[in-house]
Amino acid sequence: MSHWHAVLCKPRREAVAEANLRNQGFDVCLPRMMGLRRKAGRWEQIIEPLFPRYLFLNAEDGERSLAPVRSTPGVTDLVRFCGAPAPVPRGVVEALRDSADPETGCHRFKKALFATGERVRFAAGPFAGLEGVFDMESGEARVIVLLELLGKTNRLTVSRDWLVAAG
Repeated sequence: MSHWHAVLCKPRREAVAEANLRNQGFDVCLPRMMGLRRKAGRWEQIIEPLFPRYLFLNAEDGERSLAPVRSTPGVTDLVRFCGAPAPVPRGVVEALRDSADPETGCHRFKKALFATGERVRFAAGPFAGLEGVFDMESGEARVIVLLELLGKTNRLTVSRDWLVAAG
């Protein structure tokens, strides 16, 4: 009977650990997610581990030693309880695999850049330096901001790359 185990990886070395464990013949699962990160004033799509520093390894009971896992490049150790490798509850890894996007193999989370009502500041564009209130997203790359201009509140649809949190 096989059991999935959680493997603790070195920081930002999950992909290295995954590749090395696969090369040793282990069945591994490294769930990934697509997210957004702001870099050089622009939002870019990134792929990163769903569980930073962890991946899952499938092992047959008694058929193969897990000792080589600890010395695998990128791996720190197996997650253990009372000194024994802790099994992941049945169905967890399968559910993660089933819920991933079939095309990319990644999990997608639509995370709003700002909460409705949050104060934002224009870091770029014609309104640079002004502050407004985030209203809502409007498509892939645009948002609606409430901006006080000429004595009244105006709804502006602008590039989301122009905004940062007011702070």
